Amino acid sequence: MPAPPDPPPLPPLDPSDPAAATPPAAAAADEEEDDRVFLVPLRWWKEAQQGLAINVPGLPYAAAPAGPTSYGMRVLSMFLSDQTYTLRRADELLQQTASFAARSYALLPADLFSKAREWYIVPAKSAVKNVSPAGEGSVNIYPIMLRVSASRDTYTLTVKIGKKDNSTENFKRACKILTADSEPVHIWDFSGRTTYIVMTELNRSPHDSKSADQEMPLQIHIYDLSEPMVNGSDGKRDELALTLGGSSSSNGGSMNMDLDSSSGSSKQVGSGLTGLDNLGNTCFMNSAVQCLAHTSKLVDYFLGDFHKEVNPHNPLGMKGELAYAFGDLLRKLWAIDRTPVAPRQFKARLGRFAPQFSGFNQHDSQELLAFLLDGLHEDLNRVKCKPYSEAKDSDGRPDEEVADEYWGNHLARNDSIIVDICQGQYKSTLVCPICKKVSVTFDPFMYLSLPLPSTTMRTMTITVFSTDGTSGPSPYTISVPKSGDTRTLINALSSACSLRDDERLLVAEVYNNSLIRYLDEPSEVISLIRDGDRLVAYRLPKDNEDAPIVVFRNQRMESSLSSFGRKSWKTFGTPLVSSLPDTVTGSNIYNLFLKVMTPFRVSRGDAAVADQTLGESSLVDETEDINMSSDASEHTSINNNSVEDETGTEDVMQFFLTNERIPDQRMKIEMDLSITVNDPHKRLHVAVCWEDSGLDQYNFSSLNSLPEVYKAVLFSRRPQDTCSLYACLEAFIKEEPLGPEDMWYCPGCKEHRQASKKLDLWRLPEILIIHLKRFSYSRYTKNKLETFVDFPIHDLDLSKYIGHRCQDVPHNYRLYATSNHYGSLGGGHYTAYVYHEGKKGWYDFDDRHVGPITEDSIKTSAAYVLFYRRIQEDSLDTVTDIDSDIPT
Repeated sequence: MPAPPDPPPLPPLDPSDPAAATPPAAAAADEEEDDRVFLVPLRWWKEAQQGLAINVPGLPYAAAPAGPTSYGMRVLSMFLSDQTYTLRRADELLQQTASFAARSYALLPADLFSKAREWYIVPAKSAVKNVSPAGEGSVNIYPIMLRVSASRDTYTLTVKIGKKDNSTENFKRACKILTADSEPVHIWDFSGRTTYIVMTELNRSPHDSKSADQEMPLQIHIYDLSEPMVNGSDGKRDELALTLGGSSSSNGGSMNMDLDSSSGSSKQVGSGLTGLDNLGNTCFMNSAVQCLAHTSKLVDYFLGDFHKEVNPHNPLGMKGELAYAFGDLLRKLWAIDRTPVAPRQFKARLGRFAPQFSGFNQHDSQELLAFLLDGLHEDLNRVKCKPYSEAKDSDGRPDEEVADEYWGNHLARNDSIIVDICQGQYKSTLVCPICKKVSVTFDPFMYLSLPLPSTTMRTMTITVFSTDGTSGPSPYTISVPKSGDTRTLINALSSACSLRDDERLLVAEVYNNSLIRYLDEPSEVISLIRDGDRLVAYRLPKDNEDAPIVVFRNQRMESSLSSFGRKSWKTFGTPLVSSLPDTVTGSNIYNLFLKVMTPFRVSRGDAAVADQTLGESSLVDETEDINMSSDASEHTSINNNSVEDETGTEDVMQFFLTNERIPDQRMKIEMDLSITVNDPHKRLHVAVCWEDSGLDQYNFSSLNSLPEVYKAVLFSRRPQDTCSLYACLEAFIKEEPLGPEDMWYCPGCKEHRQASKKLDLWRLPEILIIHLKRFSYSRYTKNKLETFVDFPIHDLDLSKYIGHRCQDVPHNYRLYATSNHYGSLGGGHYTAYVYHEGKKGWYDFDDRHVGPITEDSIKTSAAYVLFYRRIQEDSLDTVTDIDSDIPT
């Protein structure tokens, strides 16, 4: 028999239509009423409608004379919550062929059901035909009493099935039929009863009492039939085999009951060890969902009567649809049947409200987790009208008072199961670097995003020069915070080079043999320094930081292709720096230069080798100190003719005063010339022009080959970085300056300042979610850190990190789930490890595949999001396997 075309969409329900509010039984007041309603499979009724040539408005299956009509026929989507169901108007589903699936039913009045069933029974020629059309004794028909209430503002029905109203066997069988096990239940109402209930509610005065009498009893007779096909010679039809994923709580745990309609018995099944099908790069979603699906309090909540707290009018929420979809998915995962679940509907709802997760691209499980928790919170927010509250500064008040004030304001606007178990509070302290204004705020958090120490620190190599000629240049490699400033860099470098108390460092950037930038602003961020840059630091006396300095640049005569072979002065080597005396003359300049060049002098036997290395870029060992010593007699005071005496030639070098901005402007320095430093930065720039005959007296190789700040070695296998979770916490709470893009408006200065910020944990939640920041993104690159984080499994002790030391709440946590990421950013894969309380063991959830795993295999470098549950105080003494990495 060919399938009929899809029914067209129905017009909106018209309250003014008198027929819409009139039940079918009212049309036959002079006859004996039969107001029973029958629930049958939609496909069964569709075929009967064709066979009987019944033309029902809205379903033009047959062009036959008009038969019985349906009053306010609508499609309703049913979602289960224990014994309470929510039926919602879903007219758009009429256009989908899915409406004719096995999960679609029809509500029929008694007369239509009798005609349809008689049409099936007569041609079957079996024992079934002897059963009365609507006989109560039929094994395929049983009554169930419902209590239905409608919402005034939406066409939403709440259906309750009570054990007191029904026999135990019928109650269990009805639950099996109506549960939203694999897909939502679609019910097409041909009886007009649901329309009658909706109209009754709409016609009710708003001042009427909101009492339980609004629940209208409705008895339906369920025709337990899946297909109209005759199976075998006995003519019996298959009964619907749908599974109930209900739950009952016992001692805080979850228990699923298998409701067997034949025996009426129940047994504990449904362990939650059900996989999720990968719909196409949805492993990130599966991993996050499985971790939440084994958060016991969250499971108990969604397997319970959660629909009572759905807030469909929250403008920040998803009209409750995300909560319904997530609750439905959890019920499938905790159902009796452990067949892997295809989370299509959940993904569709997720993509509807978060388009970034639509499609089939790979995404971040933590980003999905953050959106899901926030969306569930707003959908389930118990606060219907959020009051306005203004955040006040601490102004020296006690932290406890300010924290409680912030937390109270937060709870006045946010109250849900997510807040109850997942939200904590941290303390944020900002200090202005100028006026030292201190601002303290207390903010809520849903999870902790902890940086890995390897992501917070940066390795930098800087070459240090002496300015008194006592030693040669030495490169030093230091580690500084990536978000640090110049002050942090100079402090680390001072310790590395053993800077004396009477010395200071002047740090500058070298480019094209010139000092192009001085790092003399303490609050300047070092993130602007690239790995390919070259930095130098000069050791200067600390007595007078405002004393002038002289910067020497070495130059030699070279031919240039751009000048068609004509020779000109070209700068080579790293500039050298020295402090100037109070009185500056040409003779002082000569003597200072020869003094700082002392470490680079070579003996006459090595002059030829030194001349060959001049101008070349031969690399030197970055860890080797270049300290060329020479005879002490050559380091004494030198008169005006000392250069000529030592080299045996005249004028091997000449000195010129230059302009930093216009280097070509120069003035020759005479021996008896008195020089005044007019530069506002107290810097005198001198060009030292060498003749070739004088270059062989010095080794310039170390001046021509400065190391880069960081030089990556290609194709090198570095040992895997390892750190503890406590080290990540230390990096999280460590004080650091804000970045240039996060400037803070100081209320004292009335300007944006690059303040220093420090975080402290103040109030911890029952479920602590820790996100390890393995992925780093920049303008040009994306990177994943494979650092092995050694995290505690049985006892994460946070007592030393918590600011609010409440004695009543323990600060110890036990791991119960992890979301893992393997591979790179482009081709990675997500899984989940979950501890099962009932089985007392760990399980690996890899999409649809679920299997046991040993506890020793939990700690890997793939751990990405960690889920911890607070250990109650009475169970702390029972923890026997305490991790050894708890800090002392």
